[in-house]
Amino acid sequence: MARTQGSRAEITGPLLRDEARRLFARQGYAAVSMRQIAAAVGVQAGALYAYTPDKQALLHDLLESHMQDLLDAWCDDPAADPLARLERFVRFHIGFSIDHPDSVFLSYMELRNLTPENFARIAALRGQYEAMLERILRDGVAAGVMRIEDVKLTTLALIAMLTGVTNWYREGGRLDRDRIAQIYWGLARGAVGAA
Repeated sequence: MARTQGSRAEITGPLLRDEARRLFARQGYAAVSMRQIAAAVGVQAGALYAYTPDKQALLHDLLESHMQDLLDAWCDDPAADPLARLERFVRFHIGFSIDHPDSVFLSYMELRNLTPENFARIAALRGQYEAMLERILRDGVAAGVMRIEDVKLTTLALIAMLTGVTNWYREGGRLDRDRIAQIYWGLARGAVGAA
């Protein structure tokens, strides 16, 4: 299959990433071949290697760019009230997750398919994000507005709870995004002993 008439590198590269993300999320990394990705993009399989060295590099790139986008999008105000910061984090994480469901799915389900070196890179980025929430929780405990037995465990539990929205949320469903964020904020307040 030849390259689609009129396709260009600035179009094909992003399309490759979008189609790989979609296929990996729907079928699983191990079940998707480079030929399937090429067919979805509309190029010959060999043409993909102008954009990525191999399927492993492609998966790593997708996971790394997702984490970098997440880190770049979040902005904390350490001078603000810890509960206000936590609410802002909850609403941010819910919105970001809903807007990027395939990327979120890959970030959790396909880590196992990374090489040890690539896994370490993604784990470090995840650790940076977790540390941002952990800082909010530690500040909340120090300010006496949160009662938390184990801050690290609570951090991981909150992120898992918030990320879970991608498993069931559907646009146009019973609850809109604002109502979902409000409910999750109530759950988070209870989890940190600030109900």
